[in-house]
Amino acid sequence: MSISREDITGLVLAGGPGTRKGGADRGLQNHHGIPLALHALLRVQPQVGATMISANRNLSAYESMGVPVWPDSIEGYIGPLAGLLTGLEHAETAWLVTVPCDAPGFPDDLVERLAQAAAAQGADIAVAAVNDHGQLLARPAFCLLHMELIESLVAFLHAGGREFDQWASQHRTVLVPFEESAAF
Repeated sequence: MSISREDITGLVLAGGPGTRKGGADRGLQNHHGIPLALHALLRVQPQVGATMISANRNLSAYESMGVPVWPDSIEGYIGPLAGLLTGLEHAETAWLVTVPCDAPGFPDDLVERLAQAAAAQGADIAVAAVNDHGQLLARPAFCLLHMELIESLVAFLHAGGREFDQWASQHRTVLVPFEESAAF
C-alpha cells in the first residue's frame, strides 16, 4: 500500500494565541521578509495535493496567502489538537499532514517520509521525531493522520483531553526519525 501526494491535504497550524511572543501572531512574523506561515505553506505545497491554514485571528492576512483559512471549531485556544480537528473537518482527502507556522525549514521530503512509514506499518498516525541524546523525541506538530480519526479526536477533546501523545497512543502510531533536528 502507498499513499499518494494527491491523497494528502497539508495544513499549516497558525492558530495559537502567541503567548510566548507577547501576543504576537507567530505566523505573521517576518522571516527573510516573508511571513513565517507563508514559508511553511510554500514548503508544504509541493508535497501535498491541497493546502489550507488553521488560524484564529488576522484571518484576512492569512487569506491573502491564497488558500482556504479555517478558525478552530472549538473556542478558547485549547491547543494544537483543535487545529488538527479543524483540518480533519475541512480536508477532502484521506490523509492530513500538519506543519507549524513557525518552522520554515522542515525537510522538503517530510510528507513523503511520513507517508511511506504510515503505509509500511499500517499506521493511522505518523509523527516526525528527532534524536535527543539517544532517544527519539516526537514533534507532533509535524504529523500525518488518517481522516477516519476525526470521531476519536472529537470524543477526546470533548472529554477534556488536550495532549497529543495521550490521544495518539489510542491509535496505530509510528515515529519517523529525521536526522535534521534543527529543522524542527
